[in-house]
Amino acid sequence: MNRLLQKFTPMAEVRAELDALGIRPFGAVTEKILSSTEAIVDGRRVILAGTNNYLGLTFDPECIAAAQRALAEQGTGTTGSRMANGTFADHVALEQELAAFYGRRHAIVFSTGFSATMGMGATLAGPGDVVLLDADSHASIYDGVRLGGAEVIRFRHSDAANLERRLERLGERAADALVIVEGIYSMLGDRAPLAEIARLKERHDFCLMVDEAHSLGVLGAHGRGLAEAAGVEDAVDFVVGTFSKSLGSIGGYCVSNRPELEAIRFSIRSYIFTASPSPSVIASTRVALRHLRERPHLREQLWRNAERLYAGLAGLGFTLGPEPGPVVAVRLEDRATALRWWPELLERGVYVNLVVPPASPSTFSLLRCSVGAAHTDDQIDRIVDAFASLRNGA
Repeated sequence: MNRLLQKFTPMAEVRAELDALGIRPFGAVTEKILSSTEAIVDGRRVILAGTNNYLGLTFDPECIAAAQRALAEQGTGTTGSRMANGTFADHVALEQELAAFYGRRHAIVFSTGFSATMGMGATLAGPGDVVLLDADSHASIYDGVRLGGAEVIRFRHSDAANLERRLERLGERAADALVIVEGIYSMLGDRAPLAEIARLKERHDFCLMVDEAHSLGVLGAHGRGLAEAAGVEDAVDFVVGTFSKSLGSIGGYCVSNRPELEAIRFSIRSYIFTASPSPSVIASTRVALRHLRERPHLREQLWRNAERLYAGLAGLGFTLGPEPGPVVAVRLEDRATALRWWPELLERGVYVNLVVPPASPSTFSLLRCSVGAAHTDDQIDRIVDAFASLRNGA
């Protein structure tokens, strides 16, 4: 084997092991989408319990109609970056609407959530600066801060005291630091201790960026995320997030009251050198954002479903994340059990996400469920029943 390619041998061995077991958790084919909660996956009709479709808006008639109109009127794509020909009126309108929704003065729309988080992380902190990030941060955060060239310091997951000790060691350099946390962490569904971190900001004067990808539309009285729920929005310098969860499309954003954001816009490589989002995506996202604002019952239903699923799985004796939420992950110490149970869930009509090391936060594996407002009580109960049958060996 070419020595350049030898580093991929461990992953090839994992894939070979899964193929031998007849398991395709990372390549399961969705053959037909039936609704926001059901599909045909690998020939089976299943409940979608792993899609992050938190408000259930992927089949919303108004979102679809807006996308169809944009396709007919503006075509399939922009064929250029925002810096060239890719700024359409609707891109500007969505930025204004996002800024208004968050009560911030400035907003940037990106082509993906990954490029938003990565781009901001890579641009805000550079050589001579310091980034302190939660050890369980998303891959896009890690990739971004590595690209930026800043000194990167990890602190223990959701441990504000550990962060404080690292800030104190930095001394005056803490004022040159960027701290990055997430509203809801995507693997276990737990939240950053944001109120405590905001208090640290008062003493150390660092910049704070919060990734609200999984908390937009989920947390806060108006669905603005953890910063709103914790009452510390004024302490957050930059909010980043994605359209691919609660808003049911694809894309990303950053909002801020910092006037420097407009200068930062012209320094973000993942913004400058990427084609802008297609008109249909922007159109459906704008309608979804309006629904998020105007339909609080969707968030309320999401939480009823999340609590029902969490209680049902906890009642079976499974080890879950620390609190109910749209992400409900069953933690399994034995990787072989996770590999065996994932296809058995599929056979029982339930699609979830299989997460094994190194993608999982530690040495354990996860059968990760995500729940949305569109799930019915019956569907939630069928998910719980499927897990019960695994527990009982049925």
